[in-house]
Amino acid sequence: MTNPAMSDSTPTAVINEAALLERFEGDRELLREVVGLFFDDCPRRLADIHAALESGNCEAVERAAHSIKGSVGNFAAPAAVDAALRLEMIGRSGDLAGAAEACAALEREIDRLQGALAAFI
Repeated sequence: MTNPAMSDSTPTAVINEAALLERFEGDRELLREVVGLFFDDCPRRLADIHAALESGNCEAVERAAHSIKGSVGNFAAPAAVDAALRLEMIGRSGDLAGAAEACAALEREIDRLQGALAAFI
């Protein structure tokens, strides 16, 4: 039975399994390696965002969010990409109003993504 949170046909799907496997040409071992790297790197990127928010560094928020956006984009995870893009655009705007909420939304999506990836691999 397929997990509804990860089904390709479910509107709330965290990842698109078919697209994810296609991106990795069906190589589940490579996928596991990339997921492991993401799991290792993501906490540091989120810490970078928190530090940048605390210091009011818009450029650093933009860079870290852009980096996360690229990482989650590898996993066919549109909600996580959208959350990262939102934070990236806030950083680019030079005004961090709403950044804390956008960061919290990104963290929620990353948590969902990590759970979906762990279940999938």
